[in-house]
Amino acid sequence: MTAFVIVGHRARTDGNFSVNDLPGAGRMDVLCRAVNASFFLSHDLRRDVTCYLVLCGEPAPPKTIRFDGSTLRSLSPDERSAGSLIKKALSTVCGSEFREAAAGVFVRKGGLDRLLTEIPVAVLDEQGTDIRTAPHLPDAFLLSDHENFTADEEAFISTSPRFSVGPKCLHADHTITVLANELDRRSAGWK
Repeated sequence: MTAFVIVGHRARTDGNFSVNDLPGAGRMDVLCRAVNASFFLSHDLRRDVTCYLVLCGEPAPPKTIRFDGSTLRSLSPDERSAGSLIKKALSTVCGSEFREAAAGVFVRKGGLDRLLTEIPVAVLDEQGTDIRTAPHLPDAFLLSDHENFTADEEAFISTSPRFSVGPKCLHADHTITVLANELDRRSAGWK
């Protein structure tokens, strides 16, 4: 099982946004592309993936949305589809435990600090160890949206291992795609 955790620093934490203006919802478009990159194959979904979105924007931060590939339904390979599922999750009344908002989509109050006590993650950072030379890759990876991690977030992850998909800074969804390809190659025995 592989997990991707993406922090959305300005992503809205209520369902009061339009799927026709995902950038205007705190760059929700970046998170939607990350969700799609986490799951989509040609004509199939990665059923062994979980994707967490940690939303830190207004009006009620933080909230965490979890997409479980094993039970995920109704996700199409476009940003608006992922945006609709996020909107539905954020419109669901939630508490401190995950509550199902749609098949395979769950939401709860709480942010990165809590999630990191539940899931040990490696940070994806262009200064980290090259994934192609690392003898072993972890099961969970943390990425940021279009903004850098905050000082508080850096404090939470200061002891986490860091891995890189290459020397250049890539978009979160592209990073996920490159990493998923490396994991696929390893599981198939390719070098």
